[in-house]
Amino acid sequence: MREALPEAEEMTAYDMPGFRVGGTVVASYAAFSKHVGLYVLAPAIADHHDEIAAAGLRSSKTGITFPPSKPVPDDLVTRLARASGRHAGS
Repeated sequence: MREALPEAEEMTAYDMPGFRVGGTVVASYAAFSKHVGLYVLAPAIADHHDEIAAAGLRSSKTGITFPPSKPVPDDLVTRLARASGRHAGS
């Protein structure tokens, strides 16, 4: 995500590391006991809904949860982070 969001400030909120653009948290992530969560702005999830579903991943309005054994493909993480960054302040 660092490469996808070079203009972003790294931060921590709600005990989750993430990235902020212009005061808006655009991406964050967290590991839990049975799954991992990747959280981005809702429009980024909507923009990539079909791609997320095609990868066999489960999404909510603002995130994707997945087991550690089936991570989000790196290229999809990059596209989600960039889309989320573009939607900051929209």
